[in-house]
Amino acid sequence: MKICILGAGSWGIAIAKLLTCNDHEVTVWSIDPEEINMLKTACEHKTKLPGVILPGCVEFTTDMKLALEGKKLVVIAVPSPFVRTTAAAAFPYIEDGTTIVSVAKGIEEETLMRLSEVIEQEIPQAKIAVLSGPSHAEEVGKSMPTTVVVGAKSKEVALMVQDAFMTDFFRVYTSPDIVGIELGGALKNVIALAAGISDGLGCGDNAKAAIITRGIVEITSLGTKMGGCPETFAGLSGIGDLIVTCASVHSRNRRAGILIGQGMKYQEAMDSVKMVVEGVYSAKAALALSKKYDVEMPIVEGVNKVLFEDYSPKEALHDLLTRDRKIEVTGLSW
Repeated sequence: MKICILGAGSWGIAIAKLLTCNDHEVTVWSIDPEEINMLKTACEHKTKLPGVILPGCVEFTTDMKLALEGKKLVVIAVPSPFVRTTAAAAFPYIEDGTTIVSVAKGIEEETLMRLSEVIEQEIPQAKIAVLSGPSHAEEVGKSMPTTVVVGAKSKEVALMVQDAFMTDFFRVYTSPDIVGIELGGALKNVIALAAGISDGLGCGDNAKAAIITRGIVEITSLGTKMGGCPETFAGLSGIGDLIVTCASVHSRNRRAGILIGQGMKYQEAMDSVKMVVEGVYSAKAALALSKKYDVEMPIVEGVNKVLFEDYSPKEALHDLLTRDRKIEVTGLSW
């Protein structure tokens, strides 16, 4: 299959390497000429994914028309803040019935739309799928065992994407629950910031386990109100992705959170990480959705205070620990 990947960051490059394992013809597009020149010369992204060498059959270009010409499968792998502009630029070159796979994770702050909704709005002639799960680019690029889930409105589209991506090290499940998959992937980044802040404060493993556990409660509470299935949040794109993003050394959200917990402002932390920290861009949207759907999300609220209201991490931690006493699981009888 001829496949185009829009976005040459760490995830886009890891996916390019993955798809060549299935003998697909892969073209990678980037808006940045220097990035493309580096990839053409070295077949490696030396800053964002060093050590992952792409085969010479992968094409690299800054010409979007050339990249998309004749492609029936397109992967949008740009960071979430750039999904709309990238989709709008791609629109004239996308043929009717083309399948687009969104692999970015986030919520558009201005509209509170999921990214598949953004793509669908900009490219209505395409069929949209989403792919998510615990899948750090650093490991996928090295062909380390990984399992994800692909969601689509039609079973036919989900099976086609599953077939395109699945290898003996990259296992792909299917699901009709696009809403749950996307919300799990977006909201876990905000919780991962909280986990990193906790690490930066030196709070230990007990605190991190609590943040992960109560974080999935917040994600599930909002996600089910927005139409997601509870089982999805207990799966790969929910608790699976949350665990890896809160605990992994590869997690940029956790790394940024650690720096914030140690005293940096969020912009300083993002500059230090040198990659897009999706949780910062999704935090305001997550809080706005919690208010819109009347869902209590104290961890998300605390992260927003630390990021945008000059609240100290220690104050936010104290607020969480001193909230009113509650029962853990509602609906149970004594």
